[in-house]
Amino acid sequence: MSLTSISEPMHRLMHGFKSEMRRAVQDADLPLPMTHIRVLKVIWKNPDCTAQVIAQRMLRDKAQITRVLKELLAEELIRKDAHPEDGRSQLLRPTTRGEAIIARLHALEIQTTEKMTRDLDPADIDAFVHLANTMADNLATIGAGASDGDPNDERDDDSDTGPESVKGDPIHA
Repeated sequence: MSLTSISEPMHRLMHGFKSEMRRAVQDADLPLPMTHIRVLKVIWKNPDCTAQVIAQRMLRDKAQITRVLKELLAEELIRKDAHPEDGRSQLLRPTTRGEAIIARLHALEIQTTEKMTRDLDPADIDAFVHLANTMADNLATIGAGASDGDPNDERDDDSDTGPESVKGDPIHA
């Protein structure tokens, strides 16, 4: 396989996963736009999460993130806690309601992942995960604003809900 042939299957896979997740989220009547879901996931995964952390991670304007956070606060899906080390910022945490949304999303991601990998051997899945992480790490070392190495970094378009493996992540996300 030539190196130039990697881009097409990678694009098809990313598009297919995003489309399937978007459909699953709509079918499950999750009450949030994908951007809000992505922000909620970033908050859930990062114990020291602030608005600035989200803006940097998602490569979005802080004003846009602030608008999303305001809506998540109004829906009582997140809360703000005092930052123990920086009195100027607040830590963002999911509420019980926010965690319930995350749990529902996790179930959808498991279903989508099972559908996507149904004809694959576990060794093939392990090899894919290893290769995808290596490729993402390679890209993370190129240029400013690159990912921190997370192959499912929240830094692309608003439709991403990609599966991520984070320490003890019940979201698969």
